[in-house]
Amino acid sequence: MESHESNEQTQGTARRALLGAAVLGAGGAVFGPPGAARAAETARSGGGLKSLPKPTIIGHRGTSGYRPEHTFGSYDLALDLGADVVEAGDLVPTKDGHLVCRHEPEIGGTTNVADHPEFAGRKTTKVLDGVPTTGWFTEDFTLAELKTLRAIERIPANRPHNTLYDGRWEIPTFEEVLKWQDEQTRKRGKQVWIYPETKHPTYFRKLGLGLEERVAKLLRKYGKDRRNSPVILQSFEPTSIQRLNKLVDNPLVVLLSGATSRPWDFVEAGDPRTVADLITPKGLREIAGYAQGIGPTLDLVIPKDADGRLTTPTTLVADAHKVGLILHPYTMRNENPFLPAEFRKGTGADAYGDAFGAFKTYFATGIDGVFTDNADTGLLAREDLVNG
Repeated sequence: MESHESNEQTQGTARRALLGAAVLGAGGAVFGPPGAARAAETARSGGGLKSLPKPTIIGHRGTSGYRPEHTFGSYDLALDLGADVVEAGDLVPTKDGHLVCRHEPEIGGTTNVADHPEFAGRKTTKVLDGVPTTGWFTEDFTLAELKTLRAIERIPANRPHNTLYDGRWEIPTFEEVLKWQDEQTRKRGKQVWIYPETKHPTYFRKLGLGLEERVAKLLRKYGKDRRNSPVILQSFEPTSIQRLNKLVDNPLVVLLSGATSRPWDFVEAGDPRTVADLITPKGLREIAGYAQGIGPTLDLVIPKDADGRLTTPTTLVADAHKVGLILHPYTMRNENPFLPAEFRKGTGADAYGDAFGAFKTYFATGIDGVFTDNADTGLLAREDLVNG
């Protein structure tokens, strides 16, 4: 995508094209027989992306439909419920350069920082990717300070039952997640997969807290920087994925927001293209040169009308598959406000709608997987698909 791509990236393109072809040809393969030895063998021999069932059920921030997001409570439960992959986690840096798992660098909505009088003076307003944002930011805290905080439910109006668990878990670091992944793989007898995301990488690079190098260093430390490593990396900024492509061999995914939006690295660089340009056949071919997949918002797969009802599916799935890219759209949730209008039941903000009907409709488009806050619902929906 960038004119200054190096020979190293060109070589990576050929390697990734081969991987893309392998992914495209992958069927509904599942993990081999249980047992820690088998899991270790899978990690070494390379099942890679093609070892994942399809459609792949990805636990969004763990299982955030049932526990406060990006906590080991949420991650553990996602595995207990059967998620194929756990999105652990959204990576943001601390003041002293550690990577921690938070949905956003602003932590007022996901931790009890407001209850800590010693941190009252840290509350501030910053411009985050062009948006004035008020609160407390991870880059203003050391890791030791962040470890004194505890996670809380981010959307209590939709998930009042999750507030039961407020204050129970601390903020995990990415290094702790990598150790947890190994421990859970041994404990459960099958390879545990994770799907971390670099958050606001341009913003943090300007602060001298570049994310990609820190991610790569930790992946190398734990031997998880290879093509077949059970770690998929994602970002909303294509240049972050291009940077990672030069640093590690992991599977890479470009996240895509609404069609009229522009990735923030494009805004900063004066690149006029929008997401709509990236999902054209030409744009997808470019992405396939440095990544194995895309993570579009579900609306790019099936748009909604003015009433919030689903319309006709786009050609995105077929177009992406044509160039060897997998699609892992986001995010399926059980609660009414997050479902297409025709699948809602009643008006309760915390009430479940017909999530199974929505899953069935999205699966019918041929997507390769989906991020969901409710892994158990997604797995049952996949069973319906397979047995239907």
